[in-house]
Amino acid sequence: MDLSRLQEALTDLGISVQEVPTSFEEYLEKYAQAVGEEVNTFIPRGTHEDMDRYLYDPLMEYSKNGGKRHRPLICVAACAAVGGDIRKVISSAAAIEHFHTAALIHDDIADGATLRRGEPCLHLTQGVGMAINAGDLGLMLVNGSVMDDPLLDNDTKVRVVSELIAMTRRTIEGQALDLGWARDERYDITPEDYLVMATHKTAHYSGAVPLAVGAIIGGGSEAEIEALRNFGLDTGLAFQIQDDLLNIEGDPEVVGKDFCSDITEGKRTLMVVHALQNSPRRGRLIQILSSHAEDPQVLKEAVEIMRESGSVDFARGYAESLTSVAKIRLKDILEPSPARELLLSMADYFVKRLK
Repeated sequence: MDLSRLQEALTDLGISVQEVPTSFEEYLEKYAQAVGEEVNTFIPRGTHEDMDRYLYDPLMEYSKNGGKRHRPLICVAACAAVGGDIRKVISSAAAIEHFHTAALIHDDIADGATLRRGEPCLHLTQGVGMAINAGDLGLMLVNGSVMDDPLLDNDTKVRVVSELIAMTRRTIEGQALDLGWARDERYDITPEDYLVMATHKTAHYSGAVPLAVGAIIGGGSEAEIEALRNFGLDTGLAFQIQDDLLNIEGDPEVVGKDFCSDITEGKRTLMVVHALQNSPRRGRLIQILSSHAEDPQVLKEAVEIMRESGSVDFARGYAESLTSVAKIRLKDILEPSPARELLLSMADYFVKRLK
């Protein structure tokens, strides 16, 4: 595997302060493309040309439209934060990103989505069956990328794969709750229920596991590993809440066709379940969620119900509280370093990003 591009971009992360981005947003902007290219080197080629045509090429094209790559980049940052060799963490960072890709492909099918990052969803361009198969390939790459890495010793491989297996299970459990509540039109869901769902569905694989795995490979102490895991759980949950907020309160020009799609799909977001408990217009909100409304005026009415009940402010305040406490706890465990500062900046970015 050729690591030269990524090494050139990232080797100085924990060494030269002058080379480290001053914010997490700058970190993403500076290194997303480089780490994305490395992630894609883990997608193999087939033994028959039609395997490439029907499987590997579609996954490659989908993965190239990869967004901000925050998961592999925080895995790298965690490794650097405990003084590790970042060359050893690349396969695990790629594994988590391929899991994310697989989850998005399957989520879009389950949700009947049409666009992903401005492009038609894979099940629309390749067909449902082919998209499911490509998503399955992404899942295969999760453990395979780690087990085939010659830079990792066997004990580390086993520990990392165990982390990835647990991450996969938790994410699937969270997805089951999310889909099941919508399918069965459950309106008895509480904020506490939502937090369980979002922690499982998002926080483990978007925060906790990338950070813990980075620290494990970097040779961090058990205290450092668990501190980073807990930091990732809190900030990953805040990330999901902000995602939900942007869906209903973001700039429609930025959010695009996904704007208010959570309402159309009847998602039980933190704002929705809080409003169902606190709004005098609960019945009307249930009516809108049940109708899978697409009319902009009806969607706007649902958002107003959530605002009037204080649910939007409640969700925003909860996310900000999570990140504030998480930063304090991380400072208590990790020694000061440029990589630690990046992770602290990440917490703020997760609740202040606009897309």
